[in-house]
Amino acid sequence: MTISSNKWANWAGTATTRPRQIAAPRDVDELADLVARTRERDGRIKAVGAGHSFTAIAAAADILVRLDGYQPAPVVDEAARRVTVGAGTTLRDLNRLLAEHGLALPNLGDIDVQTIAGAVATGTHGTGADLGGLATFVTGLTMVDGTGIVHRYQDDDPDLAAVAVNLGALGIVTDITLQCVPAFRLHADERPMRLARVLEEFDTLAADNDHFEFYWFPRSDRALVKRNNREGHAPPLSKMRGWFDDEFLSNQVFGLMCRLGKATPRLVPAITAVSSRAQSARSYTDRSDRVFCSPRKVRFVEMEYAVPRAAYNEAFAGVRKAADRHRVVFPVEVRVAAADDTWMSTAYGRDSAYFAVHQFQGMPYLDYFAEVEAVMRDLGGRPHWGKLHTRAASDLVGDYPRMAEFTRLRDRLDPDRLFINPYLQRILG
Repeated sequence: MTISSNKWANWAGTATTRPRQIAAPRDVDELADLVARTRERDGRIKAVGAGHSFTAIAAAADILVRLDGYQPAPVVDEAARRVTVGAGTTLRDLNRLLAEHGLALPNLGDIDVQTIAGAVATGTHGTGADLGGLATFVTGLTMVDGTGIVHRYQDDDPDLAAVAVNLGALGIVTDITLQCVPAFRLHADERPMRLARVLEEFDTLAADNDHFEFYWFPRSDRALVKRNNREGHAPPLSKMRGWFDDEFLSNQVFGLMCRLGKATPRLVPAITAVSSRAQSARSYTDRSDRVFCSPRKVRFVEMEYAVPRAAYNEAFAGVRKAADRHRVVFPVEVRVAAADDTWMSTAYGRDSAYFAVHQFQGMPYLDYFAEVEAVMRDLGGRPHWGKLHTRAASDLVGDYPRMAEFTRLRDRLDPDRLFINPYLQRILG
C-alpha cells in the first residue's frame, strides 16, 4: 500500500482538501487493516472516486483512500448476465468490458468518467420512466465497515437496499456486482421543439419512449428534446458529424460562449438566444453506452432535485421564473425515473421528475440555485447527494421515509464515525 500526502480537489473545483495521507490499498485485507488502525487512533477516513460529485461528500482531512491500485480481475457471468468489478472501475471501462461480453447496463447517465462505486453511492441516474438509477442494478457488494469488518451483501440480503446508496457514510465499498442486460443499440432522436408543446406532452413523451429528456435555455421558448429507443434503423453518426456536434459545438464553441458570458455578463441573454436557436435535429443508432454518454469538457457547477412526477409542471414553472431572473448560460435539464426501494435514493417510493440547473464555472450561481431550491423544497423535492444543495438533516428526514433506519444502520456499521466529514455531518447529523 502506497501512502503519500497531496492536495485533492473535485472536478468542478467546489471542494478541496489537503488530507494528511492518501492511501491506495492493493486488496481488501489491506483496506480492512487500514480502517482498523485508523479507528484505534480515533482518526477519520474517506474513499474518493473520480471527483465528479459537486458536493464535498468525499472530502477527507485525515486519510483519503483511492482504489486505483485495487484492480481485481472482473468476474463476468454471461449466463446470469451479471458482472462483478472493483469499486474504482470507471463507467467507461465497465461499458467496454460489458460490450466485449455481449452485455450492457439497462440505463446510464450522460457522462462515463465516474467510478462505479461513487456513482452508485450518490444515487446517480439516467432517464427513463420505467427505469431506476444505477443503484437499482446492484445485486451485491463488498464493503469494509467502520470497525474493519468485511461485509459481503447479496441480492437476498435486506440490507442491500440500504447500503447501495450509502453516501460513503457506512463503509468503503471494494467490489460491486451488477445485473446487466443483453447488449443493445439505441436509436437516438434529438430535435428542437416548442417549449409549450414539450410541457403539454411531457407525460406522453415519457411514456412513449424508453429514455426521454429535454434541455431548455433560459429566456427561450424552445427546448432540445432527446428520445432514445431500442428500435430504429438510422445509421450511426459519421465520425465528422459526431466530432462536429459533440466536440466542436458542444464543447469548443459552447465553452467559448460561456467564457464570453463570464467576461461580459450583459451578453448572456444574447448568448442563450443564439444557443437555443443553434439546436439542430439529428437521428442515429449506436451502441447503447455511446448514445447515453457524451464528453463534457466545459466545467460547470450543478444542483439537481427530484420531485414527484405529478409536480413536474409546477416545478418547471418555478425553475423558469428563477432562471429568467439571472444570467445563466447553461440549459436546464429535465429527466424522469421510476420509483425504487433503495432507502436513500431520490426516487425512493415515487416516480420522479428531475430538474438539474447549471452555471458555468466561475459565474455567480448561489442566488439562482437558492431560488430553485426553494421551489423544490416546497414540492417535497429531494436533492441529488453528489450535487450542490444547502439541505441539512433536520429538514431532510421528512423527505426520506427510511432515513431514521439508515441512521440506525450507520450506528451499527460505523459507531465511531470514521467516515464522517462536514458534508455528512450536515446531511445526516
